Amino acid sequence: MPNDSQPSRVAAGTGRAFEVPEGHLVEIVSPEGPQVADTWAFALPDLDEFLSTEHTRSCLDNLTPCVGEAFYSNRRRPILTLVRDTSPGLHDLLLSACDIGRYTLLGHQGYHANCIDNLASALNKMGLAPPEIPSPVNVFENVSIDTEGNLHIKPPLVQSGESLTLRAEMDLALVVSACPMDIVLTNGLDRRPKPIDISVMPANELLRSSAKNTVSL
Repeated sequence: MPNDSQPSRVAAGTGRAFEVPEGHLVEIVSPEGPQVADTWAFALPDLDEFLSTEHTRSCLDNLTPCVGEAFYSNRRRPILTLVRDTSPGLHDLLLSACDIGRYTLLGHQGYHANCIDNLASALNKMGLAPPEIPSPVNVFENVSIDTEGNLHIKPPLVQSGESLTLRAEMDLALVVSACPMDIVLTNGLDRRPKPIDISVMPANELLRSSAKNTVSL
C-alpha cells in the first residue's frame, strides 16, 4: 500500500489503492496530458462510509466542489477537501465508472480493461471488499451539458504536469484508476490511455507554489 510523498505511478489503464491517514494530502498528477483519473475514497475501517458524488452535489448545490470545498460521504460528512487545483478545474461527478458493459455497448467484443475491475483488484490487494461500489469522482474529465440536457464527453483540458490536491478528512482507502477508455474522447483526441501519478504526503509537505488555485492549510 503506497504511502509516500514520492510519486507512485498508476500505469495507463490500471488502478492502485493508497492508504491515506486523516490530515494527509493526496496529489493527483496527469504527467502526460489529457487523462481521466477515476477516484474513490472509503473510510477506514468502516467501509460502509465512502465518498458519494450524489451527496456531494446535494450538499454543495453544485456539480463539483471549488477549491476550499469538500467532497462528502454518503453520511453527509466531509471526506476529502479540495485544497489545490492547477488544472483548468474540470472534473465530473455525474458519470459512472466504465465497466465491461460500457465497452460492449460501444461495440467492443470480448474483455476490455475497465475502471470497475481496476477498483476491485486494487481493493483486493489491500484485503478490502466494500459492501457496495459507488460512482467515482472522474478527476480531469470534461463533460458538458447542453440546453436540452444532453451530456457530451469532450477531451480533457488538463495538460502535462497539472494536478489536483485533496486533504483526507478521515482515515481513507483511496483508489485511483487511470481510465482505460480508448473508444470515446474521455482521455483525449488520441483516445490513448495515459498514466497518473499519485503522492500521499503530510500537509506540511505541500509545496507553496504559484498555483493559480490554492487554499490555506
